[in-house]
Amino acid sequence: MRGARLVSSPNHSARPDDLEIELLVIHNISLPPGEFGTGCVDDLFCNRLDIDAHPFFQQLTDLRVSAHLLIERDGRITQFVPFDRKAWHAGESRFAGRSNCNEFSIGIELEGTDSEAFTDAQYASLEQATQLLMEYYPGIGRQSIVGHSDIAPGRKTDPGPCFDWQRYRDALGQSI
Repeated sequence: MRGARLVSSPNHSARPDDLEIELLVIHNISLPPGEFGTGCVDDLFCNRLDIDAHPFFQQLTDLRVSAHLLIERDGRITQFVPFDRKAWHAGESRFAGRSNCNEFSIGIELEGTDSEAFTDAQYASLEQATQLLMEYYPGIGRQSIVGHSDIAPGRKTDPGPCFDWQRYRDALGQSI
C-alpha cells in the first residue's frame, strides 16, 4: 500500500486460485494488552516475540498470526502481507454462509483495545486504506466490511464497542 511501512511476515499462504477478495475485516490489537507503541505487534506477526518479556505473552507461545495491515495510534500504516496472499488474521470464522474467511478477506488491525477510543489519525488512515482497497477489489462493498466479532461471534470481540462504525461509514460516504 502506498506510503505504508513494509515489514514482511512469514505468516501467510497462497489464496485459492481465482477466488475474489470480497471481505474486509477490522480488528484491534495491543501488546501487551492496553499498551501502545511497543513494537510487540511487529514481533508477534514476524514470529520473534520474546514470550518471556511479559507474563501475557506466555499464552502466545507458538501462535502464528498476521494481518495485511496494522494502523498504529498515530495513523502510521504497516503492511505485513501482500493483499494477493492470505494473511492469518481471522482464524475460525464464517461470513455469509462461507467459512475460513482468511481465504477471501483482507485483515486490518487497529492498534487499540475494546475499551478505548481509537484516534482521529487511525480513522483517517483506515478510511484512506478502505477507499483504495474498495477501488482495487470491487467485491468489497458495504455489507462486506465487518468486525472480527461479526465473523467469529462468541470467540472474538474486536474491534470492540469503542470502534465508531457510524463515523467510519459516514466518512466513506457513498463508497459503501
